[in-house]
Amino acid sequence: MNSLAIDKAPAATRVVVAMSGGVDSSVTAALLREQGYDVVGITLQLYDHGAAIGRAGACCAGQDILDARRVAEQLAIPHYVLDYESRFRAEVMDAFAESYLRGETPVPCIECNRTVKFRDLMRTARELGADVLATGHYVQRLVGRSGPELHRAADPSRDQSYFLFGTTAEQLDILRFPLGGLSKPETRAMAQRFALSVADKPDSQDICFVPNGDYASVVTKLRPRAQQPGDIVDLEGRVVGRHDGIVRFTVGQRRGLALGGRDGTDNEPLYVVRLEPASCRVVVGPRSALGCREIVLRDFNWLGEPLLGALPVQVRVRSSQPLRPATLDRAEEGAYVRFHEPEVGVSPGQACVVYDADRGSRVLGGGFILRGGDLKSFGRTAALRNSQRPAT
Repeated sequence: MNSLAIDKAPAATRVVVAMSGGVDSSVTAALLREQGYDVVGITLQLYDHGAAIGRAGACCAGQDILDARRVAEQLAIPHYVLDYESRFRAEVMDAFAESYLRGETPVPCIECNRTVKFRDLMRTARELGADVLATGHYVQRLVGRSGPELHRAADPSRDQSYFLFGTTAEQLDILRFPLGGLSKPETRAMAQRFALSVADKPDSQDICFVPNGDYASVVTKLRPRAQQPGDIVDLEGRVVGRHDGIVRFTVGQRRGLALGGRDGTDNEPLYVVRLEPASCRVVVGPRSALGCREIVLRDFNWLGEPLLGALPVQVRVRSSQPLRPATLDRAEEGAYVRFHEPEVGVSPGQACVVYDADRGSRVLGGGFILRGGDLKSFGRTAALRNSQRPAT
């Protein structure tokens, strides 16, 4: 059994490494090459920044591909560039824009991992005869009593498990994450030891197809109707301002609210409480109105043992927040989560990722938060779930 838990010698074990052109994936390839594995690098051509933001010649994706190619040449491994632009546009960018039009707050990195990177790239890896698909994600694959499990990274500050909850059990069989037990400084030190050309390359901070952080501009480029203006109203329906498109707002937001007169409205700070896409209204209210006790999840992916009833868990609804205690139960088409304390700023479209209650280490699964108005089509409403629970 080799270091990747494959019953072969390293030289007989083919590993496809997803090489983005960054430090993490480059170190992953170098580390596995050093250990004697048959490494093949694959880089995905996903997007053209010029097309995304409407500025010709702004394709820094091309630089990433060039960086990945240079590292592959340095390591003397085969390297292939696959054109996945049309898939990425349909599965990630268009879905991102449509989600904002529905008044949601999407997380495109999750969709990219679930579809293009893991589903489609894994298919390609198998066609290349790979035993393993390795990535530079900071997350751990550990073998438990029932098989492979997904766990948070050893370095909490680098943990990317929130973005990988959609990984299936079948995918986990072939996936490996060699950096999951390392810190970022340790990875940088390895890049220096291997003398990689990208050793000092900065980490990417933004969504890859939103290079300047202005996601609203990208959405309006993809969907011009996103610029439809509307009213900003308080909880009583009184108009307190105007906006240039609901895509510029998310639940819990305070900045960017151009509020006018507020006659009859409490003068405490106001936050976005909900978005109403049908009427293009942004509803605002005090911070106390942001508290949420329960949510229903769609597209639920489960990696734990069979869920037979209510289960104590820990959850997070944003990648950077601490874990929160909650109770999980299955709904007809997904899952139902009840927070032990009201959660502030929960937005439809965000992911809720579920971890074990004891240590909060193992990723048990997760799903996407439904809009309240979507619950009837979901098959079981929050009201029905609440009616079956004792009052607290």
